Amino acid sequence: MLEEYGYVVNVDGVVVKDDEYLFIERGESEDHAAGLLSFPGGKVEQPPGSTETLEKTATRELYEEVGVDIGDVEYVCSTTFEADDGTNCLNIVVLCEYVAGDAHPRAPDEVAAVHWVSYDKIKTRTDIPEFVEHFVDCTEELRNSE
Repeated sequence: MLEEYGYVVNVDGVVVKDDEYLFIERGESEDHAAGLLSFPGGKVEQPPGSTETLEKTATRELYEEVGVDIGDVEYVCSTTFEADDGTNCLNIVVLCEYVAGDAHPRAPDEVAAVHWVSYDKIKTRTDIPEFVEHFVDCTEELRNSE
């Protein structure tokens, strides 16, 4: 039963600076959504019993992929999906406080480019999948409620 419903846990880190969202352009060799824009993120790689798992994963992935340091992390939303290889995935989206760093591709096999995009331009782009637009909408709801 566990194998049927077990999930790989992925954390996407949303960074907003000067009202622009930080996106990565996924490398062409990526298995999922190659060439499209998404948020920096990756799989949870912590042993059982670890604490602050979402925060540590977001911190690690944002630094590894784009060289950005973050502070506070706040839950935005989550969703499940099936990867192209059939793996069940739980995707958790978190809003990350920008602290420092000039965003640039640090992992060229995963990140082809970095883009800062304002909210009003996101809906006009054809390289941002609908599920990422949904994450942006959820983030905007959270930001506007604070």
